[in-house]
Amino acid sequence: MLTTKRVLISTICGFVFGLVCMYLASSSPEGGAMPVAYKWNIILSRTLLGFMIGISALRMGWWLHGIVIGIIASLPMGVAVWGRPNIVIGTIVMGIIYGFLTELITTVLFKAKSAGGK
Repeated sequence: MLTTKRVLISTICGFVFGLVCMYLASSSPEGGAMPVAYKWNIILSRTLLGFMIGISALRMGWWLHGIVIGIIASLPMGVAVWGRPNIVIGTIVMGIIYGFLTELITTVLFKAKSAGGK
């Protein structure tokens, strides 16, 4: 069963990780200012990652669930920067990490079980 607690916690985690991700991306050694639209894209895509984790009813272990949703949610942002392979790989790898951490915090720390029941 879908719970408000799970959706809220995972969405807040996604937002916080979005802020972290945006900060890390904007402190690039390449220099130059990152456009505001890119910053919002990063924050919103990571928030969406958290929301997707909160509403998902996939039946799998919490750790695998976070990894799978992290990959799925990071693919659109990875495709948006397709010409730069190091950024694509980084985007997907960080999505996996943020997905795993969001599930860890939501399911293990706050004990908000998924709708899938595992």
